[in-house]
Amino acid sequence: MAAPARAPAVIDTSSLINFLKIDQAQLLSLHPAFSFFVTDHVRGEVTRRYQVQFERLEAALRTGHLKETTVDTIEELQAFAELTALKRFGVGECAAIAAAFHRNWTIALDDGNAIKLIRRLYPEIPTETTPSIVVALIRANVITLAQADSFRDEWAANHRFRLPFRSFAEIL
Repeated sequence: MAAPARAPAVIDTSSLINFLKIDQAQLLSLHPAFSFFVTDHVRGEVTRRYQVQFERLEAALRTGHLKETTVDTIEELQAFAELTALKRFGVGECAAIAAAFHRNWTIALDDGNAIKLIRRLYPEIPTETTPSIVVALIRANVITLAQADSFRDEWAANHRFRLPFRSFAEIL
């Protein structure tokens, strides 16, 4: 029997960079529920700000661990323009939000203020975060709790991404 199709989800720079920094982007392709897409705007943000991670992103796109998409319909471009005019999001976030809203996709991001605003402006967009992605990977037996906790420790020690718990066991 074939595995069930995974739903498309767009991933913003904030979540994507967490996996790229620890060289684990391939885990995104193993998520049990989602197939992750990167907008060209998110790719551009990674290109400009994260050279090492950009090389990892390119490898993930080449190998099919991630897919790229473009915000290009009239509706998406209009939403993108309206969001950028708010001056509250980066262009990657604006593109990801526009794609998620108009395609009825989930969005993965970690910026708490952006999540609050999305929930206010677009309450129908389901959101995921780095921790929720990791929890799904643990529950699907893709990674162990020990691996997840080592990611958490690596993010906190070397990448300025701190989670408000000492172990993923606390949120499983």
